[in-house]
Amino acid sequence: MEDIAQAEPQVLLERNSANGAVWAEFILNRPEKGNALTMPMIERLGAIAQEVGRDREIRAVLLRARGRYFCTGGDIAAWGAMTPHEMAQRWILPGIDVFQRLAALPQPVIAVLQGHVFGGGMELAMAADLRIAVRQAKLGVPEVSLGMIPGWMGVRRLAETIGVARASHMALLGTPITAEQALEWGLVTAIAEDPEDLESQTAAWRDKLCANAPAAMGLVKGLLATMRADLRHHHANAVAEAAGTEDCAEGVRAFQEKRAAAFRNR
Repeated sequence: MEDIAQAEPQVLLERNSANGAVWAEFILNRPEKGNALTMPMIERLGAIAQEVGRDREIRAVLLRARGRYFCTGGDIAAWGAMTPHEMAQRWILPGIDVFQRLAALPQPVIAVLQGHVFGGGMELAMAADLRIAVRQAKLGVPEVSLGMIPGWMGVRRLAETIGVARASHMALLGTPITAEQALEWGLVTAIAEDPEDLESQTAAWRDKLCANAPAAMGLVKGLLATMRADLRHHHANAVAEAAGTEDCAEGVRAFQEKRAAAFRNR
């Protein structure tokens, strides 16, 4: 018999209510692959974001995942063989559009980070308005170790969130930071000690958001969004340039062969 979990969509939408408050949960459901993102998963996120954005009853959104990790990034098997042009047109620009759709939801979005958050997973979490992580989590954008760069506006969102100097630290070194350091830098705004504490704090935030005035929160989000310029194509061009290097091809091979990459600056 087919495993029920395997028959489920890799991104779930749950609509929940309690005490008259209604909220939605977007759940990454690919735990066997660390919830690594594929284009069908991204397209599904975009579709449910569009659906939820039209639902005036929903007051808040939780972005979370099943399994040990929140998200380990974009699945290298999904993009590793793409040409630079394909990378820009079929992977980067669609992903940016979906993440911007998530960020533009009228409802406030909480990213619930129950485990490690890397690469595209970090970019997805940054599309949320609020982030909370368990103390054991690590957060990072390791793309440079593959000869790549964060593709879905991650560099800019990092700089907007934690400042240029700290964004440089994360994006150039490519090494993850602890949840405690993320809290100090403002990348997350709360830490939970364990899964039970994570649920408790998340529920408290959710209930507060559901009690606030929806129109006022939507207007606040609109004002904050004016700080962002439209740099989608600039970002896609940069990713395509990175994807076209010999170093990127070497980084992908090294990842697949589970060895250290030998970059030649070509």
